[in-house]
Amino acid sequence: MVMAGFVGRAEELAALEAWWRTPSARPALIWGRRRVGKTALVERFTEDKRTVFHTAARRPEVDELRELSQRIAPVATGGLRDLTSRPYERWEDLLDGLAELARDEPLLLVLDEFPELLPMSPALPAVLRAFLDRSRGRTQLRILVCGSSVRVMEAIQDYREPLYGRFDESLLLHPFRPHEAAAMLPGLAPADRALVYGIVGGMPQYLSWWRQDRSVQGNLRSLACRPGALLLTEGDRVIGTEIEPSDRPAAILYALAAGRTRYQEIEDAIKAEPSRTLDRLVRMRLVERLIPVTEDPARTKRRIYRICDPFLDFYLGVLSRYRAEIDRGLGTVIIDAVMNDLDDHMGGNYEEAFREHLRRMARRGQLGRGVIAVGQWWREGGQDQVDAVVLARHGRTTTPVLAGESKWGRRVDGGRIVEDLRAKAAGLADPDSLRYAVCARETVTRIPEDTIAVTAADIFEP
Repeated sequence: MVMAGFVGRAEELAALEAWWRTPSARPALIWGRRRVGKTALVERFTEDKRTVFHTAARRPEVDELRELSQRIAPVATGGLRDLTSRPYERWEDLLDGLAELARDEPLLLVLDEFPELLPMSPALPAVLRAFLDRSRGRTQLRILVCGSSVRVMEAIQDYREPLYGRFDESLLLHPFRPHEAAAMLPGLAPADRALVYGIVGGMPQYLSWWRQDRSVQGNLRSLACRPGALLLTEGDRVIGTEIEPSDRPAAILYALAAGRTRYQEIEDAIKAEPSRTLDRLVRMRLVERLIPVTEDPARTKRRIYRICDPFLDFYLGVLSRYRAEIDRGLGTVIIDAVMNDLDDHMGGNYEEAFREHLRRMARRGQLGRGVIAVGQWWREGGQDQVDAVVLARHGRTTTPVLAGESKWGRRVDGGRIVEDLRAKAAGLADPDSLRYAVCARETVTRIPEDTIAVTAADIFEP
């Protein structure tokens, strides 16, 4: 869906509209990493609503209240208080004033970058809780709290915090899936959409930086291969701000980028116990914890980790090896080397895009009934890896029903790949009982009967 520059987020918009229509709704929460599109979502949601929109900036409390008072003034016409000359000086008075303005018709207060309010107004969560308790059912004021600091937004929902249990809706925004990202790249061929997704991932802001009227080389030259380029500085920011630096996220991410994917390998590389930071990186969808899809996560010890954010994988796995030369001004010289590295970089990211496409097919009912999981599978020791296995449950029995393999090659031989899949899948199930899927960038040839052929045109269909 592309409308007036806004793409996707249909489910999130529907959830917000349902919240808006709920009588006496308590606050809603929208949170997620910077650049993920929170502000765009809120602006879209508030287009037809009477709204006071305030973006916090870590000002002193008196200045924050003065700025917010100026935002309220246009909707407070006819009141006795001139908010330009007499701004609110206490959060309690401001909230009560908004509640009065919303007595007869709905009013939405958006507190964007809420974590930036807390250093200067640490009592605000308790003040807000008290206001919610005394005003419930007496006003049509709706409060929408937004924030990019994932740590803080998680913390304010903790059971020990004043606002625990006071949110009627909580939306954690994630980057776009492949087909959602494709809607931001309508001017590109499907294979090029796949390549761009493998470079910048599904962050809406990063996708908006990509010039569809330029070549891949031209985009990389301006976005990545010059000192201070957007993708260079963004990589530094993601590593430096998304996780508490004392948790050593950079060391773990660089270890993963270097191919140290097992827990013990990571621990040896950083000379510290990594479980807490790994858990945070997994929750933020920067890192993925993988186990064979047929095994119980609570019992198996066969687990590995990988960087699952395509942009971060590109930044650490490709750009970082040329960073010193880029900073010295040699970006135009090394651009060919970066381009040559892209094929190796794309393999794992295209595999995950393939698995996500199978999940999308499952949601549509195109893989049969009872599908409960899509994931990788491998034997002990990492042998006979199958890129995609679909599990289905019928009654109490869970069985593999499909095995698939992904190749970044432009043209692949479907018959040969299915033969290889049948051999590898012998340790998984009866090969004759399985359906097969083969994924290529552009074309699958010699497709066996009942085999699903997938290309970038399928995966990156908006």
